[in-house]
Amino acid sequence: MKVVVQRVSRADVKVDAKVVGEISNGMLVLFGVSKKDTAQDADYLAEKISQLRMFEDAAGKMNLSAVDVKGEFLVVSQFTLCGNCEKGRRPSFDDAALPEKAEELYEYFVEQLKKKGLKVETGVFAAKMDVSLVNDGPVTFIIEK
Repeated sequence: MKVVVQRVSRADVKVDAKVVGEISNGMLVLFGVSKKDTAQDADYLAEKISQLRMFEDAAGKMNLSAVDVKGEFLVVSQFTLCGNCEKGRRPSFDDAALPEKAEELYEYFVEQLKKKGLKVETGVFAAKMDVSLVNDGPVTFIIEK
């Protein structure tokens, strides 16, 4: 499982030119599931990113988590995170989970964040989406489990 987490001042996702998810201060999370991933991996990542100190305190230091600042989350499924670009010029997606498993773990991950009392918006699984964001900082992390 791999996530790209970006601290944002705003983000939204559109499907067919219609906004389906939108947040202000918080995190845009691009979420990829591989064949070997489990619910325990999703639990780990939900805990990790909700507590990750990537928001600034009064002194300008990254000492606050999304929980601390009541940050919002926009979680967007992105199977291309599981692409392997080591050989040739065309990415291989052999390690990406099948859509049924990926959707199940995606929805599970979203629920784990919601259980923490966080506002969570989403894209539409497997849809063609347009994602817009203002990366605050910029601050971006790649986290794998």
